[in-house]
Amino acid sequence: MHLAAYQIILITVYAFIAINDSLISNTLTQPAIAGMISGMIMGDLKTGLMVGGTLQLMRLGIAAFGGASVPDYFTGAVLGTAFAVISGNGAEYGIGLAVPVSLLMLQLDVVARFCNVFLLHRIDRAIDNMQVKRIPRLVLSGSFLWGLSRAIPILLMLLAGDAVVTTITDNTPEWLMTGLKTAGGVLPVVGVAILLRYLPTKHYIPYLLLGFFLAAYLQVPMLGVSIIGLVAAMLVFKRDSEKGTVATAAAGDFEGGYDGDE
Repeated sequence: MHLAAYQIILITVYAFIAINDSLISNTLTQPAIAGMISGMIMGDLKTGLMVGGTLQLMRLGIAAFGGASVPDYFTGAVLGTAFAVISGNGAEYGIGLAVPVSLLMLQLDVVARFCNVFLLHRIDRAIDNMQVKRIPRLVLSGSFLWGLSRAIPILLMLLAGDAVVTTITDNTPEWLMTGLKTAGGVLPVVGVAILLRYLPTKHYIPYLLLGFFLAAYLQVPMLGVSIIGLVAAMLVFKRDSEKGTVATAAAGDFEGGYDGDE
């Protein structure tokens, strides 16, 4: 498959808007959303959801606190989806390619932050000199540079990717291609392990084993397992709510407090 000009433009514009949105809502840069939108633009929504969803699992529990830089799974999801569709090797290839791209963009993220620090010092100087009209222009300049920090690398990779990715795919040794697909198949396991690490898994081991049994041995589709999980969550929520109601009612039976003063 070859990239069309409108696909390159749409993905680049989306990257510019999404990275600026991360300063407000941090919605469009979620890997699952990035993979979905990139997949829609590329005409393969399923591959986009598979690549983005896998990277979303890897992103859980990772945040850029205090200005720290973390792997850019957003860019990885966008380019991983695009290259997976171009090469025709499936989501596993895109996932395996997205991880090194995310780590590479980690370094470029530091450069983008450095540029904004330079502008921030100029804003401070404008405030000291009471140059109020310069401040909005400098702030917008920072937003513009921040958007270009993702738009330019993605644009360059997409422009090179149409020919380069096809050439690399055709000339890549079978063992390396198999390795990338294997790595792409293992990475979802890593993401699920990270997710389980931050969830109260020990309290819900029976439900975890039930889901594994349904998917692995009974071959129940993911939608069916998800519906059963939703039912289990509703039952647990109802049980915990009833416990809270009983505990509140029991506490109200004791004399004292405001109601028992008389």
